[in-house]
Amino acid sequence: MSWLKKLVTLMIFGTLLSVFLIVAFYFYVKDDLPNEDSIRDVRFQIPMRVYTAEGELISQFGEKRRDPVLYSEIPQALKDAIIATEDSRFYDHFGIDPIGVVRSALVVISTGRKAQGASTITMQLARNVFLSLDKRWMRKIKEIYIALHIEQIMSKEEILTLYLNKIPFGNRAFGIGAAAQVYYGKDISELTLPQLAMIAGIPKATTRYNPIRNPDLAKWRRNVVLGRMFAVGAIDEQTYEEAKQAPITAKLHGAKITAPAPYVAEQVRKEMVDRYGLEKAYTEGFNVYTTINGDAQIAARKAVRNNIHSYDERHGYRGPTRFLWDSENIDSTSEQNAAWDSDKIVNYLSRIKDYGDVIPAVVTNVMDNSVYVLAKGGKVEVLDWDNLKWARPYINDNKQGDAPEFAAQILKEGSLIWLRQNDDLSYRLSQKPLVSSSLVAMNPNNGDVIALVGGYDFAHNQYNRITQAKRQIGSNIKPFVYSGAIENGTTLATLINDAPITKWERNSVWRPANSPETYNGPTRVRRGLAESKNVMAVRVMRTLGVDKTVEFLTRFGFAKSDLPENETISLGSAALTPLSVVTGISTFANGGFLVEPNLIERIETVSGEVVYQATKMVANLDDNELTNMNIDMTEPNPQPRNEMAAPRVISTENAFLISEALNSSIWGGGTWSKGNGWNGTSWRAQKLKRRDFSGKTGTTNDAADTWFTGFNDSIVATTWVGFDAPGRALGRTSFNANLSNDEQESGAEAGAVTALPGWIDFISQISDSIPVAKREIPEGIVSVRIDRKTGLLSRKTDHTTEFEYFIKGTEPTKYVDEFSPITIDEEKDIIDEEEGIF
Repeated sequence: MSWLKKLVTLMIFGTLLSVFLIVAFYFYVKDDLPNEDSIRDVRFQIPMRVYTAEGELISQFGEKRRDPVLYSEIPQALKDAIIATEDSRFYDHFGIDPIGVVRSALVVISTGRKAQGASTITMQLARNVFLSLDKRWMRKIKEIYIALHIEQIMSKEEILTLYLNKIPFGNRAFGIGAAAQVYYGKDISELTLPQLAMIAGIPKATTRYNPIRNPDLAKWRRNVVLGRMFAVGAIDEQTYEEAKQAPITAKLHGAKITAPAPYVAEQVRKEMVDRYGLEKAYTEGFNVYTTINGDAQIAARKAVRNNIHSYDERHGYRGPTRFLWDSENIDSTSEQNAAWDSDKIVNYLSRIKDYGDVIPAVVTNVMDNSVYVLAKGGKVEVLDWDNLKWARPYINDNKQGDAPEFAAQILKEGSLIWLRQNDDLSYRLSQKPLVSSSLVAMNPNNGDVIALVGGYDFAHNQYNRITQAKRQIGSNIKPFVYSGAIENGTTLATLINDAPITKWERNSVWRPANSPETYNGPTRVRRGLAESKNVMAVRVMRTLGVDKTVEFLTRFGFAKSDLPENETISLGSAALTPLSVVTGISTFANGGFLVEPNLIERIETVSGEVVYQATKMVANLDDNELTNMNIDMTEPNPQPRNEMAAPRVISTENAFLISEALNSSIWGGGTWSKGNGWNGTSWRAQKLKRRDFSGKTGTTNDAADTWFTGFNDSIVATTWVGFDAPGRALGRTSFNANLSNDEQESGAEAGAVTALPGWIDFISQISDSIPVAKREIPEGIVSVRIDRKTGLLSRKTDHTTEFEYFIKGTEPTKYVDEFSPITIDEEKDIIDEEEGIF
């Protein structure tokens, strides 16, 4: 019995030693163990998401992609797969699986190597959340203690949920929600059994069993998972056999962006980093809701790109990017001069990135009036003559070659070219554009930015031309100049002399000229603004003076430092951003109030708590309305609207008169059948058939910058077109004999030709959602019949007269038949004296 006593003594000693070691180790690592609060308050590193006003995803920012899911949202098949594969006794153990430990120890003893792990799901959770992945004994001891602690304070459901939301799945996906999106582009609830089994197999080794990187190994691992599920009775044999045969369908998916607006996303990202710092902004799971309207944003992006390509095509084709083989000297025995086969072409094209709306392709066959191409992705396309005939040679920005007569004059086999898809899904010969453009649209009543496109393609150029580019504004400045004159007593019927100006300054001379250089003599202000007469703008500015004009323009939010203090300011020599222009013009649209542009509506935490609500400057809001409108009680969860009354900077009457004159910029005036009809510079916008819109073109010297800003009382939008290199002229185009008048613009580039079509395209796409504005005449406005030539009162009712609006007290008091006409000599004296005001 002595050996038995010795064995018992040894066991008791061993037990006491084990208890001692456990207690000793516990006190040794105790200070490093997380407390209950930190375990329960495990924070996910959730990326920041940016949304439209309607909740469409614009973008997300963060190193780790994570979409936390609740226990109730986890598919049962996935729970079964994970437990069967990772920890089959998960519901039976207390954080450590003794059977697993013994089995693992026996394997080590018998084979001399660790071939089977003993970590439970709880231990893996402890390691992933609270410890490093270093393979050290002390880390393993801490892992055990943390696992035991977790089991004491959390239920099995809580542990499994936290585990499935924290563990990595490769490709920056953390948690099953992100894994489902990354590998299948779907919600976790939409995945099939083979797809769920694939995801369940990845955590074992995220690189080795990654279905993107190693599809064969991933499939083998998936089938192991299915086998374990069958072994534990989670699925039957038929289901198991069918799932094993399923093909690999995983492929890399980006964030499920439904409203792409990269320039908006970058602007929001900058603001969030400034507000919270980089780490917090990227990991706290903020949901940023912008003021962007999804449909308007898509329309703006399409309009900008279409307009850029229209400009690019009318200036000619710059030719293929390169020639992959010499089609005129093909030698099948020479590898260098042989035509490429389709596999080689497809492989080559796969390495070329798309550029905005254009994709690469290679010409494989040229017919008389069509071309066969192999496009990226391996699809054969046919470019018919209608999609080729525009491509006359580009010579320079001002000159194009002759229109082609057949396809071989444009392309040859082996040409690497670019294609653009038409609305009917056919393809058109295209090219990478060189010109730039931008578009921004705003709600003029509260400053909400509803669409913002800062350039052609953010992926290739992140420069935001809406907020960063200060370019000369051209005639877009004139509404503000005329507004100052109206405040100083000028009316829409005031006659201003439309005649050349010559101003001597020391040893130089300034001769501002109209474009085109036609002059009408004494002309009413309405027509002068609508036709954008340069010399009239100079004379109108002189009624106020340079200093007072500059001071007046600052009312519209323009920085004084951006405004040149000389007479060129009346012609748009000021360099401003499109965002500042659209903000300033909003004043005319909303009745005289200066609003502030706003892009972020609110910021929410991952739990839905609102941590920021934009404070908006709202037009036409008095103190009583502000009190009543602070909280909208009709909303499910009423939130403070944080509205403030926007400051009034011009009178309602002033804003109304400028809007009226700018409406004439689109619709003109007079009676064409009687010989006195005229068009404003924005007449192309008549195609919208919307009488409620007003607008103003803008063109700088040599057409280096072209603008159009149009509005009604619910939307204002500004487009800009130009080259990023300041001073490079947009040039001119000659008539293309292959195209009809309706298919082209020719002549010099200008705001009306270059920028306005983009604005028209944008508005036409969203016109149905823009309420038709009802023109409300302010109380301080009167309407009287005037003579169209002199602006004086008239007793006639024929084509020589029209009704005109005036601020009460400024309407004419004399009738035209009481007016003594100006003689030619008197008019010459007025022109010489540079007064020009009648």
